Amino acid sequence: PPTMDNNSQGSGAMKGGLGGIFGGGAPEYSNTELAGVPLTGMSPLSPYLNVDPRYLVQDTDEFILPTGANKTRGRFELAFFTIGGSCMTGAALGAVNGLRMGLKETRDMAWSKPRNVQILNMVTRQGASWANSLGSVALLYSVFGVAIEKARGAEDDINTVAAGTLTGVLFKSASGLKGAARGGLAGLALSGAYALYNNWDHLTGSSSSSRLY
Repeated sequence: PPTMDNNSQGSGAMKGGLGGIFGGGAPEYSNTELAGVPLTGMSPLSPYLNVDPRYLVQDTDEFILPTGANKTRGRFELAFFTIGGSCMTGAALGAVNGLRMGLKETRDMAWSKPRNVQILNMVTRQGASWANSLGSVALLYSVFGVAIEKARGAEDDINTVAAGTLTGVLFKSASGLKGAARGGLAGLALSGAYALYNNWDHLTGSSSSSRLY
Protein backbone atom coordinates (compact mmCIF):
# COMPACT_ATOMS: atom_id res chain seq x y z
CA PRO A 1 0.00 0.00 0.00
CA PRO A 2 1.11 3.60 -0.55
CA THR A 3 1.15 4.23 3.16
CA MET A 4 3.66 1.45 3.79
CA ASP A 5 5.87 2.66 0.95
CA ASN A 6 5.89 6.15 2.36
CA ASN A 7 6.73 4.82 5.83
CA SER A 8 9.59 2.71 4.49
CA GLN A 9 10.94 5.62 2.50
CA GLY A 10 10.66 7.88 5.50
CA SER A 11 12.43 5.40 7.78
CA GLY A 12 15.16 4.94 5.17
CA ALA A 13 15.63 8.70 4.90
CA MET A 14 15.72 8.96 8.69
CA LYS A 15 18.41 6.23 8.92
CA GLY A 16 20.41 7.89 6.20
CA GLY A 17 20.13 11.25 7.93
CA LEU A 18 21.18 9.83 11.31
CA GLY A 19 23.96 7.89 9.66
CA GLY A 20 25.20 11.04 7.97
CA ILE A 21 25.12 12.93 11.26
CA PHE A 22 26.89 10.32 13.40
CA GLY A 23 29.13 8.92 10.64
CA GLY A 24 27.65 5.46 10.96
CA GLY A 25 25.98 5.24 7.58
CA ALA A 26 27.64 2.14 6.14
CA PRO A 27 27.35 1.62 2.37
CA GLU A 28 25.10 -1.22 1.33
CA TYR A 29 26.39 -3.77 -1.18
CA SER A 30 24.49 -6.34 -3.11
CA ASN A 31 25.33 -10.04 -3.03
CA THR A 32 26.73 -9.76 -6.55
CA GLU A 33 29.14 -7.02 -5.54
CA LEU A 34 30.22 -8.87 -2.41
CA ALA A 35 30.84 -12.07 -4.36
CA GLY A 36 33.54 -10.36 -6.39
CA VAL A 37 35.59 -9.37 -3.36
CA PRO A 38 38.65 -11.68 -2.97
CA LEU A 39 39.06 -13.47 0.35
CA THR A 40 42.86 -13.12 0.38
CA GLY A 41 44.57 -9.78 -0.08
CA MET A 42 42.23 -7.03 1.06
CA SER A 43 41.02 -4.62 -1.57
CA PRO A 44 41.80 -0.91 -1.24
CA LEU A 45 38.42 -0.42 0.45
CA SER A 46 36.89 -3.38 2.25
CA PRO A 47 33.07 -3.49 2.17
CA TYR A 48 33.09 -5.61 5.33
CA LEU A 49 34.88 -3.08 7.51
CA ASN A 50 33.93 0.21 5.86
CA VAL A 51 37.55 1.19 6.71
CA ASP A 52 40.49 1.64 4.40
CA PRO A 53 42.76 -1.37 5.25
CA ARG A 54 45.85 0.67 4.45
CA TYR A 55 45.40 2.39 7.80
CA LEU A 56 45.65 -1.00 9.51
CA VAL A 57 49.05 -1.88 8.00
CA GLN A 58 52.01 -0.91 10.19
CA ASP A 59 55.29 -1.01 8.34
CA THR A 60 57.34 0.37 11.23
CA ASP A 61 57.57 -0.51 14.89
CA GLU A 62 55.67 1.73 17.25
CA PHE A 63 56.79 2.38 20.81
CA ILE A 64 55.50 4.56 23.60
CA LEU A 65 58.52 6.63 24.58
CA PRO A 66 58.90 9.63 26.87
CA THR A 67 59.35 13.01 25.25
CA GLY A 68 62.91 13.39 23.98
CA ALA A 69 63.84 9.75 24.59
CA ASN A 70 65.74 7.67 22.04
CA LYS A 71 64.55 4.37 20.62
CA THR A 72 67.83 2.74 21.58
CA ARG A 73 69.25 2.45 25.08
CA GLY A 74 72.14 4.73 25.92
CA ARG A 75 75.40 3.91 27.64
CA PHE A 76 73.99 4.62 31.08
CA GLU A 77 71.16 2.11 30.62
CA LEU A 78 73.52 -0.46 29.11
CA ALA A 79 76.01 -0.03 31.95
CA PHE A 80 73.91 -2.11 34.36
CA PHE A 81 73.63 -4.96 31.88
CA THR A 82 77.34 -4.73 31.03
CA ILE A 83 78.50 -4.83 34.65
CA GLY A 84 76.12 -7.61 35.68
CA GLY A 85 76.86 -9.71 32.61
CA SER A 86 80.60 -9.30 33.10
CA CYS A 87 80.40 -10.41 36.74
CA MET A 88 78.36 -13.49 35.84
CA THR A 89 80.66 -14.34 32.93
CA GLY A 90 83.74 -13.91 35.12
CA ALA A 91 82.24 -16.11 37.84
CA ALA A 92 81.47 -18.87 35.32
CA LEU A 93 84.90 -18.74 33.69
CA GLY A 94 86.64 -18.55 37.06
CA ALA A 95 84.70 -21.56 38.33
CA VAL A 96 85.78 -23.60 35.31
CA ASN A 97 89.38 -22.47 35.75
CA GLY A 98 89.24 -23.26 39.47
CA LEU A 99 87.90 -26.72 38.74
CA ARG A 100 90.76 -27.31 36.32
CA MET A 101 93.34 -26.07 38.80
CA GLY A 102 91.80 -28.04 41.67
CA LEU A 103 91.82 -31.28 39.72
CA LYS A 104 95.41 -30.65 38.64
CA GLU A 105 96.69 -29.88 42.13
CA THR A 106 94.92 -32.81 43.77
CA ARG A 107 95.51 -35.43 41.11
CA ASP A 108 97.79 -37.39 43.46
CA MET A 109 95.13 -37.52 46.18
CA ALA A 110 92.44 -40.19 46.42
CA TRP A 111 88.80 -39.22 46.01
CA SER A 112 87.89 -38.23 49.53
CA LYS A 113 86.28 -35.41 51.47
CA PRO A 114 89.51 -33.37 51.88
CA ARG A 115 90.09 -33.47 48.13
CA ASN A 116 86.51 -32.40 47.40
CA VAL A 117 86.77 -29.54 49.87
CA GLN A 118 90.05 -28.38 48.35
CA ILE A 119 88.59 -28.44 44.83
CA LEU A 120 85.49 -26.59 45.99
CA ASN A 121 87.61 -23.92 47.67
CA MET A 122 89.61 -23.47 44.49
CA VAL A 123 86.43 -23.14 42.41
CA THR A 124 84.87 -20.52 44.67
CA ARG A 125 88.13 -18.56 45.05
CA GLN A 126 88.81 -18.44 41.32
CA GLY A 127 85.17 -17.65 40.51
CA ALA A 128 85.13 -14.70 42.90
CA SER A 129 88.50 -13.44 41.63
CA TRP A 130 87.49 -13.56 37.97
CA ALA A 131 84.09 -12.01 38.69
CA ASN A 132 85.77 -9.17 40.58
CA SER A 133 88.26 -8.55 37.77
CA LEU A 134 85.79 -8.55 34.90
CA GLY A 135 83.25 -6.58 36.93
CA SER A 136 85.87 -3.91 37.68
CA VAL A 137 86.81 -3.68 33.99
CA ALA A 138 83.14 -3.36 33.01
CA LEU A 139 82.57 -0.69 35.67
CA LEU A 140 85.54 1.38 34.51
CA TYR A 141 84.53 1.03 30.87
CA SER A 142 80.94 2.08 31.60
CA VAL A 143 82.00 5.08 33.70
CA PHE A 144 84.46 6.28 31.07
CA GLY A 145 81.92 5.72 28.29
CA VAL A 146 79.17 7.70 30.01
CA ALA A 147 81.57 10.50 30.99
CA ILE A 148 82.99 10.83 27.46
CA GLU A 149 79.51 10.76 25.94
CA LYS A 150 78.33 13.56 28.25
CA ALA A 151 81.49 15.58 27.61
CA ARG A 152 81.35 15.28 23.82
CA GLY A 153 77.59 15.38 23.49
CA ALA A 154 77.66 12.61 20.90
CA GLU A 155 77.46 8.83 20.81
CA ASP A 156 79.74 7.11 18.31
CA ASP A 157 82.62 4.67 18.07
CA ILE A 158 85.12 7.28 19.26
CA ASN A 159 83.58 7.00 22.72
CA THR A 160 83.94 3.21 22.60
CA VAL A 161 87.62 3.27 21.61
CA ALA A 162 88.49 6.03 24.06
CA ALA A 163 86.68 4.32 26.93
CA GLY A 164 88.37 1.00 26.18
CA THR A 165 91.83 2.57 26.04
CA LEU A 166 91.38 4.52 29.28
CA THR A 167 90.00 1.42 30.98
CA GLY A 168 93.08 -0.61 30.07
CA VAL A 169 95.43 2.15 31.23
CA LEU A 170 93.73 2.62 34.60
CA PHE A 171 93.19 -1.09 35.25
CA LYS A 172 96.91 -1.83 34.75
CA SER A 173 98.20 1.40 36.28
CA ALA A 174 99.31 -0.44 39.45
CA SER A 175 101.83 -2.42 37.35
CA GLY A 176 103.84 0.65 36.50
CA LEU A 177 104.19 2.73 33.35
CA LYS A 178 104.92 -0.22 31.09
CA GLY A 179 102.00 -2.16 32.50
CA ALA A 180 99.68 0.80 31.99
CA ALA A 181 100.92 1.17 28.42
CA ARG A 182 100.31 -2.51 27.73
CA GLY A 183 96.87 -2.26 29.28
CA GLY A 184 96.06 0.77 27.15
CA LEU A 185 97.17 -1.02 23.99
CA ALA A 186 95.08 -4.06 24.93
CA GLY A 187 92.05 -1.88 25.58
CA LEU A 188 92.60 -0.03 22.31
CA ALA A 189 92.85 -3.28 20.37
CA LEU A 190 89.76 -4.84 21.95
CA SER A 191 87.59 -1.73 21.67
CA GLY A 192 88.80 -1.11 18.10
CA ALA A 193 87.95 -4.67 17.13
CA TYR A 194 84.50 -4.28 18.71
CA ALA A 195 83.87 -1.03 16.83
CA LEU A 196 85.05 -2.62 13.59
CA TYR A 197 82.72 -5.58 14.16
CA ASN A 198 79.74 -3.27 14.72
CA ASN A 199 80.45 -1.30 11.54
CA TRP A 200 81.52 -4.23 9.35
CA ASP A 201 78.27 -4.32 7.37
CA HIS A 202 78.42 -0.57 6.79
CA LEU A 203 82.06 -0.72 5.70
CA THR A 204 81.53 -3.65 3.34
CA GLY A 205 78.39 -2.06 1.91
CA SER A 206 80.10 1.26 1.26
CA SER A 207 83.11 -0.43 -0.35
CA SER A 208 80.92 -2.50 -2.65
CA SER A 209 78.88 0.54 -3.67
CA SER A 210 82.08 2.49 -4.40
CA ARG A 211 83.20 -0.29 -6.74
CA LEU A 212 79.97 0.02 -8.70
CA TYR A 213 80.64 3.68 -9.34
